[in-house]
Amino acid sequence: MNAILNRKSIRKYKDIKISDEIVEGLLRAGMQAPSAGNEQPWDFVVLRDKEIMKKITEFHPYSSMLLNTDVAIVVCGDEAKEVFKGFWVQDCSAATENILLAAEDKGLGSVWLGVYPLEDRVEALKKLLNLPETVIPLSIIPIGYPDEKREAANRFNKERIHYDRW
Repeated sequence: MNAILNRKSIRKYKDIKISDEIVEGLLRAGMQAPSAGNEQPWDFVVLRDKEIMKKITEFHPYSSMLLNTDVAIVVCGDEAKEVFKGFWVQDCSAATENILLAAEDKGLGSVWLGVYPLEDRVEALKKLLNLPETVIPLSIIPIGYPDEKREAANRFNKERIHYDRW
């Protein structure tokens, strides 16, 4: 519960390298997500190349923190892996959230950068990363050691809870 309740969006990172072992742990968390029919339609692109990250900032208006992070993970859905069409979005969203929570648990900062369903971002990222035709990028997750102090928001709202009927 601590990782869930303490997760927050961090956009400033210290200049400290994140080990490959930590990145693999984050990817392991992402792949542990539930998926429709256990189809696991995800693939992940680990970014460390600063030139690629810089190019992303040219078409994604909220991605400037990529210029100051050591690593980012692009979560993609592969429509060719789908058994239940359209559920890749939910599946890859669950994988994204698992990565965000695992990062929080490890004392790292991260933020969810939305790509899908904005076609201009999807197409630009597909081209930049040379993604196969059936692979669609859902999100980009910059990850780093936090260089800002933020408190997690309390989003619990009893007015949003309904029992049995609206």
